[in-house]
Amino acid sequence: MITGELKSNIDRIWEAMWTGGIANPLTVIEQLTYLLFIKRLDELHTLAENKANRLKKPLENPVFSENQQELRWSRFRDLAPEPMFELIRDKAFTFIKNLGASAEPGIEDSTYAHHMKDAMFMFPKASLLANVVDQLDGIDMADQDTKGDLYEYMLGKIASAGKNGQFRTPRHIIKLMVDMTAPTPKDAICDPACGTCGFLVSAAEYLQQHHGTDIARDKNAIKRFSEETFFGYDFDTTMLRIGSMNMLLHGIENPDIRYKDSLEEANAADEEKYSLILANPPFAGSLDYESTAKDLLKVVKTKKTELLFLALFLRLLKPGGRAAVIVPDGVLFGSSKAHKELRRMLVEDQKLDGIVSMPSGVFKPYAGVSTAILFFTKTNSGGTDNVWFYDMQSDGYSLDDKRNELETSDLPDLLQRWNNLDAEADRKRTDQSFLVPKADIAANDYDLSINRYKEIIYEETVYEAPAEILKNIENLDQEILQGSQELKKMLSTLK
Repeated sequence: MITGELKSNIDRIWEAMWTGGIANPLTVIEQLTYLLFIKRLDELHTLAENKANRLKKPLENPVFSENQQELRWSRFRDLAPEPMFELIRDKAFTFIKNLGASAEPGIEDSTYAHHMKDAMFMFPKASLLANVVDQLDGIDMADQDTKGDLYEYMLGKIASAGKNGQFRTPRHIIKLMVDMTAPTPKDAICDPACGTCGFLVSAAEYLQQHHGTDIARDKNAIKRFSEETFFGYDFDTTMLRIGSMNMLLHGIENPDIRYKDSLEEANAADEEKYSLILANPPFAGSLDYESTAKDLLKVVKTKKTELLFLALFLRLLKPGGRAAVIVPDGVLFGSSKAHKELRRMLVEDQKLDGIVSMPSGVFKPYAGVSTAILFFTKTNSGGTDNVWFYDMQSDGYSLDDKRNELETSDLPDLLQRWNNLDAEADRKRTDQSFLVPKADIAANDYDLSINRYKEIIYEETVYEAPAEILKNIENLDQEILQGSQELKKMLSTLK
């Protein structure tokens, strides 16, 4: 979680940019991301230099060429405001815009370069830029946790967060979902509502940590990791730019990150293309039938985006593909025909693996909505025998707006139990996790809310008989009266 010092640094930078004339929170984040990107490129170049010097070998694949050294953060950060402003605006910003752009006709630009074509440098004056550069200089971007915390805090400052049901997913919840689905180098991983690519970045980190040797074994494996593993869609161009930079900083040079409204009829493609979907799609809102992809409406006749996204995930997944997606609790127990039919399909036609019920404070301070994580596998032939339920009480942070880190968390226990489901067969429904047979779910009209199946044991409370209570009250009244009379006597002697 973000430290007080880092939080204070960002608050000061944010205030400086606001008073300096950049008032749109998303613009603030975008402009800060450009500067952090330039800073991180210099840090990566320095790491490569140090490695080359240590091994006494020539520098391989430098970020900056010999005639681009002035573009490095460590070189321009000490310049006077006006020369720094001109250099960043006219040279350094142009440099990051053109990264990944093809110099040869007929060869496509990288997705990063494609999204950066419309990027604009929007610092209005040199003094503001120099102030922000000076403050950012003290932030160490080498630590991935620091990088994630910084992004998380900045994104949390968007005043419009939560509009149209879009809530930023906490990093520890993203990591949990990635750990539970355990991506492999063979996976094609997609987030059809990718935003800043948090799920894809976390999946990349998991693959690098657990399968780094396989990924680095030859050029084909490296190429597949960088170009054929990660796919994301969004219809916010600013988020696509931020997401593309985020992916590039994590070593994914050319992921397929595209501008696309996943639910629109015009974008009805990519059927059965992906083996893993990780997503937190928009919760609120509805679409017109006319603009919604017709094949999704065949699956579920509804205007609700949260249901349409689930239908989309089923369309995008290959047979055998799996999904971990966040849904509002209403999806689990909604009584409309569309709600019931979609749940029936997940249970009867596919393989519903598990449901993690999360406390309502997980998305605070942006919203107090109650949510759950659905885990399912596309089979088109059923396969659900038992559905695993877990009642998450603590995600490791307080459930108020402050979201302070706690000493206890259910996440380690949750992951351990998920990886050993055979041992869950003997768990009772009074426990925090348990299995529910498909027959029970069908008998409950495919209601998937954990409260439908969890049993609560109430402790018996024994009360005194009414006559005894009345007698005790009378005794208390007598004691009060007696005490009052004694107090009066004491006061009368003081006169």
